[in-house]
Amino acid sequence: MKKFIIKRLLISAVLLVLVAFIIYVLMRCLPTSYLEEVARAKSMQPGSKSFEEWMQQLSATYGMDKGIIPGFIDWCGRTLRGDFGDSWKWTVPVVDKFHDAIWISFAMGAVAFLLEILIAIPLGIIAATKQYSRTDYTITIIALACFSLPTFFFASLLKLLFCVKLGWFDLGGLIGRNYEQLSSLGQLADKTHHLVLPIITLVVISIGSLMRYTRTNMLEVLNADYIRTARAKGLSESKVIYHHAFRNTLIPLVTMLGGSLPGLFSGALITETLYAIPGIGYVSYQSMIAGDIPFSMFYMVFLAILTLLGNLISDILYAVVDPRVRIA
Repeated sequence: MKKFIIKRLLISAVLLVLVAFIIYVLMRCLPTSYLEEVARAKSMQPGSKSFEEWMQQLSATYGMDKGIIPGFIDWCGRTLRGDFGDSWKWTVPVVDKFHDAIWISFAMGAVAFLLEILIAIPLGIIAATKQYSRTDYTITIIALACFSLPTFFFASLLKLLFCVKLGWFDLGGLIGRNYEQLSSLGQLADKTHHLVLPIITLVVISIGSLMRYTRTNMLEVLNADYIRTARAKGLSESKVIYHHAFRNTLIPLVTMLGGSLPGLFSGALITETLYAIPGIGYVSYQSMIAGDIPFSMFYMVFLAILTLLGNLISDILYAVVDPRVRIA
């Protein structure tokens, strides 16, 4: 296992460099750039230099006057020193802006992910164990409905019902009008209150696929020969399902859940935009459309690291959930 982990880490490091280079090339090829906006605004001031002169000065300041390969090498060198530069759009260090936005999205994603597991997996198991019953049909219909709901449509319905009609929540934002007058506990409760609808939106639109995935894999395991053998030995139905069948269902689930790690930090762009939540999804989108290369590079490479880490965790968990798995 130790050799396997070391080997995978080395392979992941090579893949990360290649992915970072591809991302850097794409960022440099963006049709727009925040530097152009700044240069254009400065060139319009009375007595100012021309647009081309400002572009040359700004490009030299931010290292954009170099070629792609020298620029990428320079970016890697600064990154290894922990210098990720300043965000062009937000005019603050990239790490500071990332830190301000990431924990909001992580809190939403983590709670939604936990609720998704607690709701979808048990319902998928129940649907599989009661195949072709009313319960199975009901769960299947719910799963298909959740899977088919567009995020913007469902979020708009929630806002219409709970914000406009009932008035239980604000239409958007992370804090209320009286946030500054509240105590520390009150401020936490106020933020939590504003995140209820976004979390419900994330849970509902994501549980459908996991329910169907769990049901399908559980049905495949329940039809296996060793399950019939376990029942023939006189084992209780609960032990057959939750001890023998569910353990083998975990292998494909681990693959799916391991790939969900980047989703905890990537943010929910549509949901955050609709509810005016200043999370990392919304911030990264605004940075990309503005051509903010420093922030976009940091964010996308961060997601690449999480993706590689999620795959490594999935491979390690295979041996944990199934002793038959051996890593050569």
